[in-house]
Amino acid sequence: MSSPAARLNWVLFFVLGLMWGTSYLFIKIGIETIPTFTLVAYRLGIGLAFLAVVVAVAREQLPRDPKIYGHLLVMSVVNIALPFALITSAEQSVDSALAAILNGAVPLFVIVIAALFLHDEPITVNRLVGLAVGYAGVVLLVTRSLGASGVESSVGGELALLGSTLSYGVGAVYARRNVRGLRPMIPALFQVGFAFVIVSAIALVTEKPFEVEWTDRSLFAIVWLGLLGSGAAYLVFFRLLQSWGATRTSLVAYLLPIVGIVAGALVLDEVVDAGVLAGTALIIGGVALVNSKFGQRRLYGRTPPPAARAG
Repeated sequence: MSSPAARLNWVLFFVLGLMWGTSYLFIKIGIETIPTFTLVAYRLGIGLAFLAVVVAVAREQLPRDPKIYGHLLVMSVVNIALPFALITSAEQSVDSALAAILNGAVPLFVIVIAALFLHDEPITVNRLVGLAVGYAGVVLLVTRSLGASGVESSVGGELALLGSTLSYGVGAVYARRNVRGLRPMIPALFQVGFAFVIVSAIALVTEKPFEVEWTDRSLFAIVWLGLLGSGAAYLVFFRLLQSWGATRTSLVAYLLPIVGIVAGALVLDEVVDAGVLAGTALIIGGVALVNSKFGQRRLYGRTPPPAARAG
């Protein structure tokens, strides 16, 4: 029987998939009236306010090592500012469901990058097979989405989404390697805070963030993206990163196509057919295989340091 902590991690895993999976829909709604960097800045501002309240109420101690702040600054660019900007820009020409689906490639980047830089996250048989099965589901959903979509996707938008996917993969491994021993809300607070400053500066120079044409739809989208997609989601993400590691946590990307397509069906009345159900089954099966206790034979990975081998 699994422990309460293990069960809670699984609940948080699916909650994270819901928060991030619906973000693509609300980004699509937000960009109807809000420019790219302005949208990102507003959502990060709301997320920062939320995280600041959480940290203040919890009376969390701030890190004393200056190097930690340097790592968190790098993370703010790689894991938030850059991918958020790329995804938001891409959704001006790419369907929101397709955006969610293409970000499902994150685990493929992570499993390779983690094996190169983290000695305790090698490529194993079950991870390789699970990722192949799960990504087969992603490909199936991509094929269906491209065939049924009425929105013409641009090559530039798809390349931007793949760039955001690579950025997320690098960020997940960088965080596991360099941001250890911190309570989840601390890296979440400073990442969002640094990213907010960076993106706000760009918005002020290139756009007119104080002249936004607000609608009920765009306002709701920004609040959702700020409180959940940029606030609560990062608290959950860092908890899972500490408990599960970069490879397993990155598998949340496999939930994004599911949530994205379901959100499209509910909001845009898209048809959920047999292809969607088959893709969903493959994705969930891939997640189960990667986390399976069977087939953990090491195929490739970084050699552990002497201290780790001796332990």
